[in-house]
Amino acid sequence: MADDYLVRIGKLIRDARQHRGWTQTQLAEALGTSQSAVNRIERGNQNISLEMIARIGEALDSEIVSLGYAGPMHLRVVGGRRLSGSIDVKTSKNACVALLCATLLNAGRTTLRRVARIEEVYRILEVLGSIGVRTRWINDGNDLEIVPPAELDLDAMDTEAARRTRSVIMFLGPLLHRMDHFKIPYAGGCDLGTRTVTPHMTALRHFGLEVTATEGTYHAHVDRTVAPKRAIVLTERGDTVTENALLAAARHDGVTVIRNASSNYMVQDLCFFLEQLGVRVEGIGTTTLTVHGVAQIDRDVDYAPSEDPVEAMSLLAAAVVTESELTIRRVPVEFLEIELAVLEEMGLDHERSAEYTADNGRTRLIDLTVRPSKLSAPIDKIHPMPFPGLNIDNVPFFAAIAASAQGQTLIHDWVYDNRAIYLTDLNRLGAQVKLLDPHRVLVDGPTRWRSAEMMCPPALRPAVVVLLAMMAAEGTSVLRNVYVINRGYEDLAERLNSLGAQIEIFRDI
Repeated sequence: MADDYLVRIGKLIRDARQHRGWTQTQLAEALGTSQSAVNRIERGNQNISLEMIARIGEALDSEIVSLGYAGPMHLRVVGGRRLSGSIDVKTSKNACVALLCATLLNAGRTTLRRVARIEEVYRILEVLGSIGVRTRWINDGNDLEIVPPAELDLDAMDTEAARRTRSVIMFLGPLLHRMDHFKIPYAGGCDLGTRTVTPHMTALRHFGLEVTATEGTYHAHVDRTVAPKRAIVLTERGDTVTENALLAAARHDGVTVIRNASSNYMVQDLCFFLEQLGVRVEGIGTTTLTVHGVAQIDRDVDYAPSEDPVEAMSLLAAAVVTESELTIRRVPVEFLEIELAVLEEMGLDHERSAEYTADNGRTRLIDLTVRPSKLSAPIDKIHPMPFPGLNIDNVPFFAAIAASAQGQTLIHDWVYDNRAIYLTDLNRLGAQVKLLDPHRVLVDGPTRWRSAEMMCPPALRPAVVVLLAMMAAEGTSVLRNVYVINRGYEDLAERLNSLGAQIEIFRDI
C-alpha cells in the first residue's frame, strides 16, 4: 500500500515537471538534490516527506499537496452530454485583482461588489492581510470590504502567497507613494514563458522608482525629486503595465499623460474606480490616458466591477464544443465583438438581447444565446491584438472551437513564449493540433473527441480548454491537479454541472 502511494506521488511529480518543461536535473538543482534522487522519487522508489513534496510543489508552482486537505484537487468528467439552460457571467478576475491592488492608494474603506472568489483573489488577500490591510467578506460572502492600516508592514509580507500570483507586481505603483524603500517578491502565476517586467520599470521610472532584482526579490528605491516631465510612452501596450502606470499617476499631484495605453476591460474598470476615488481620467477606452492625480486619497467608496469577457468566452466555447443550446447572461459585449464577428463568419448560430448597463454604470452587457452550429474554419488566422482586437486570453478557446469546425485553422499566439505548446494537449483527447513553433499551431477539424486521463496544463486558459474538450468526449476523463483553473474561475465545475455537465471533484492523496 505504501509503495503504491509513493508511485502515485512520483507520477504526479513527474507530470508536473514535464508540464513545466523541466528536466530531472533542473528540478534537482531547484531542490538542492541530485538528479538520481529525483529519478527515484518519480519512480516511487524513495520515501518522501510532506515537507519535500511541498518544496517540489513550490518549485514547480504546482499543488502536489494541499495542506489541510486530502491532496490536490482533480476533476472526473463524464463527457458527451449536452448542456442547456442559462448562466450568469461572473465579475472579471483581472479587474478584481487590479482593484485590490488599487485599494492601497486609499486611506478610507473600499467595498467591492460581487468579487470573484478565486485563488488569484485569495492570494492577493493573503498578501494584503499579511502587511496589515483588514479585509472581510460581507453580505453573505458576496462583497468584500477592505480597510488599510495607517502604516503598512511590508517586512511581514506573505512571500509564498505573493510568488503564486503575477498580480503582485501591481503593488509597485501604489507603494511608491507610501515609502521610499521597499521590496516585493518576484511575480509568479501561470507558466507562460518569460514575461519581461522591463516595461513596468520603464514606466514607473518617471515617478522616481528604481528597482534592482536579487535572489527572487525586487528592491525598490524612490527618488522624490523625480516626476513626469512629459508624456509616458509605454513600450508595451500591456494591461498590467498600463494599470501600474495608472496607479502611480493616481497619487501624483499633477497631470500625467500615458500613451500607448491598453484600453482593455480591466483597465477601464480601474479607471472607473479611480474616478470614484476623486482621480479624473480622460480618454478612457482609448490608447491615450490623461490622469489628474491627487496627493492624498481618503474616501469611503463602493464599486461594482464588471463581468468577465474571458469567462463569457469560456462558456460560449463550452456550448460550441458540446453542440449545446445555452444562454449566457451578462456578457460584456464590447469586449467580445471581434470574437463574435469571427464566430459569425465561421457559421455560429446565435442571438443577442438588447444591450443594458453593468452595475458599474458604464460597461455594455447583453444576453447571448448560442445554438448548435455547423462551423467552418475561418478564412484568416486567429491571432490576438490589443483591445479592440481579439482578446489575448480568448485565443486558446479558438483551438477547441477550431477542432470542432470543418477545415484547417492557423492559431498564432504571438504574445506568450510557450502557451501554444499546451494546446497540443488536445491531441490526447482526439484533436489534430500540429505545433509549428512555440507560438503557432495548426488545427484540423472536425474532431471525434475521446476520453483520457491527463495532468492539467500549468496555464489557466489552456487548462480550461482541455476541460471543455473532456466535456465533449464520450466516456470518462480525468483532469489532475486543477489548482490553475481555480486561480481564475469560481466554482466552474459546479456551475457547468448546473447546465447538465457531469463533473466530479475528487482528491486521491
